[in-house]
Amino acid sequence: MKDNNHIIEIKNKKASYEYFLVQTFTAGLVLRGTEIKAIREGKANLSDAYCLFSNDELWVEQMHISEYRFGSYYNHEVKRNRKLLLNRNELRKLKSKSNERGFTIVPTLLFIDNRGFAKLEIALAKGKHAYDKRESIKQKDTKRELDRIMKY
Repeated sequence: MKDNNHIIEIKNKKASYEYFLVQTFTAGLVLRGTEIKAIREGKANLSDAYCLFSNDELWVEQMHISEYRFGSYYNHEVKRNRKLLLNRNELRKLKSKSNERGFTIVPTLLFIDNRGFAKLEIALAKGKHAYDKRESIKQKDTKRELDRIMKY
């Protein structure tokens, strides 16, 4: 039986601050047994992660998945490179766009879908300048103030 009340969503808040997210894709992950168990416990971090192409395959690097506490000597490497599963058209589109100047591919959300598989939402992103980051902070502050006013 699956527990539908316990939803796992691990967000990369740093990505939306550092980049303009142009287009998003949902990709499957090739994981080991102890990795999926650790993700189901919510023990993952996307803040330093990024995606790279190697031999026409997309890999996520520096994604931290903590060791599973009951894993013994079968435990996985914490920051190993993990292969992303996308269809050929999506891979071709991402590769051509990421080769353009200023574009990169960043993971934004790690979640467990309704079938129990781990999925990674990745985004084609363009880097922000310092003045863009200041503008996002201003917008976030004004939104927070408006929410506070509307609450009362």
